[in-house]
Amino acid sequence: MHRIGYLLSEGFQVMALGTQTVFEFANVVAKEQVYQLTNYSIDGGQVRSSVGAVVETERADQQAADTWMVSGVVNPLTHESSEAQLHFVREASSRCRRTVGLCTGSFVLAEAGLLDGRRVTTHWAYADTLRQRYPAAQVEVDRIFIEDKGIWTSAGLTAAMDLALGIVENDLGSDLATQVARVLVMYHRRSGGQSQHSRMLSLAPKSDRVQAALEFARANLAADLTVEALATTVHLSPRQFARIFQAETGLSPAKAVEQLRVESARHMIERGRHPLEVIARENGFRDRRHLREVFVRTLGVSPASLRREEA
Repeated sequence: MHRIGYLLSEGFQVMALGTQTVFEFANVVAKEQVYQLTNYSIDGGQVRSSVGAVVETERADQQAADTWMVSGVVNPLTHESSEAQLHFVREASSRCRRTVGLCTGSFVLAEAGLLDGRRVTTHWAYADTLRQRYPAAQVEVDRIFIEDKGIWTSAGLTAAMDLALGIVENDLGSDLATQVARVLVMYHRRSGGQSQHSRMLSLAPKSDRVQAALEFARANLAADLTVEALATTVHLSPRQFARIFQAETGLSPAKAVEQLRVESARHMIERGRHPLEVIARENGFRDRRHLREVFVRTLGVSPASLRREEA
């Protein structure tokens, strides 16, 4: 039996408890108690959540769980973890199989020194702060969840559900995890490589010309979107357009177009049953193989793996 301990602190984000449903229904689908869930806090007793609901907890014991789920708070910038909590997380992590930072719970893991040298993620709104405060951590904002050498971290809020399903898949296999996702009416069981937000929003160009070029690109992904073609749509020379585009978005036009194509293809895979050959063609990839190459390089997962999870 897998013993999962939830380490809660005052003001914890209540969505952390929502992930318990994933393990609850893993037990239902497996028709046995595979997971035992217990809520803990450093001192035990009642702990108030971010919405005011009070949860009864047991006093934390380092040996009580083989997986520790560390909750986050709504605003980690104004929250300080206690020394007792950090000491517990460090010691418990050295004894258990997995340590998980749910959403901004990654800040607690970082404060405890557990994220040094590891690939991690957190809610997109706080990713830059996490990167600045803890430069030894390899923060990847464009991920739903990440596992690196026994440390799991998730992006914001509902992404923690995907992380929990990832744990179930790790323990019990993809077939059972997919059944759990169906029972929970989760439209798609995301495997961790998905973006947290739209590339169009994150590029945030300052000028109307660059914005117009991006909008043209997104509306014509199947076309040959060279620098020359994009520059023509906004009446600039290719050289001038490329320089302005890079200055305003931080990316080359080719890289931005690639990201828009990946995002569009990902949405088609998640929301429909189109053949991968059709998805590749409609989004400007040479063929299915090219689509896979770009997906693996940018998202860390293949299109086929996303399609498999839909099955």
